[in-house]
Amino acid sequence: MKPKVMIKTMLVIFLTVIFVVLILQVVDIIRTTYFNNNASQEVEGHSNQIKIGFSLGTLKEERWIKDRDIVMAKVKELGANIVVLNANNDDQDQLKQVKSLLTQNIDVLIIVPNDLNKAADAVELAKKQGVKVISYDRLVRNSGVDLYISFDNTKVGELMAQAVVDNLPEGNLLIINGATSDNNTIQIKEGYDKVLKERVKEGQFNIIAEEWAPKWMKEYAFRVTDELLQNQVKIDAIIAGNDGLADGIIEALSQHRLAGQTIVVGQDADLAGCQRVVEGTQLMTVYKPIDKLADATARMAIQLAKGEELSNIKSFINDGKYDVPYYVLEPIAVDKANMDDTIIKDGFHMYDEVYRNIP
Repeated sequence: MKPKVMIKTMLVIFLTVIFVVLILQVVDIIRTTYFNNNASQEVEGHSNQIKIGFSLGTLKEERWIKDRDIVMAKVKELGANIVVLNANNDDQDQLKQVKSLLTQNIDVLIIVPNDLNKAADAVELAKKQGVKVISYDRLVRNSGVDLYISFDNTKVGELMAQAVVDNLPEGNLLIINGATSDNNTIQIKEGYDKVLKERVKEGQFNIIAEEWAPKWMKEYAFRVTDELLQNQVKIDAIIAGNDGLADGIIEALSQHRLAGQTIVVGQDADLAGCQRVVEGTQLMTVYKPIDKLADATARMAIQLAKGEELSNIKSFINDGKYDVPYYVLEPIAVDKANMDDTIIKDGFHMYDEVYRNIP
């Protein structure tokens, strides 16, 4: 090959290599820019997505598991994220968990307080960060939450006491309330006191004992009932703070062959409670449609996160220091007669589950 031709060939090859390298660099720049932009959009989209923190004081009772699952489903259905933590009846753990939720840049905190007073510290932390707070089914006192949503707990107590007086002309009553750390217990007591006060004053009913079960422990309810029966105290009816306590009470009654003879009322419509109602060992339970509570909570949490006003709030409740917006739902008394038309019809429990032990 002639020298001139060789030089030209080598020059062409050299220029071609440079051209290819430049093309590859341009492609790499375009690709990197494209993916970086996409990643940036994804991060931005993620950060713009509403995030809800849900702090539960406990999951011990069956009903709180239902609350957790339905709230989670509703929030996700509305296109938001939700992080759920359970404090297992520990006040300090709940405070730590709320701190953890706040570090995750939540927009709204939904809290079921383990303690009606101590949870105010958690609410204060959230407010300092500009996070809206919903007190879910249990009121946090002296905290000024942005919303308290619950059933009419005073009405719950009224329904329980009314079921007793409708089925018992007179007699000895035992009352086993829930935990003093739960504001609902105070409201429920106000309800049954309203129904019983005059009847007790007139001597129609005699309250032989009124107890408060720590942490809603059914073992405590069993022990109180068993000790009274061991001492030959006649008990005609028992008002239980919830169906979990009623479980312990009826277990004690069974050991003394009194299950089904002594009137027992409760609330929450736990599956076991509903089974006892149709079996005849528990007179009634108060049904609180949790799906309505959870649905309203999820929707209003999204509204608060967006900075929208809650225009459908018509009531307020004093938390000891502040008047806070109060979204109220109606509870329903359920016994054998209307079990199918309420709990079964709503799908709260399945027919086969409730009537499992009925031939």
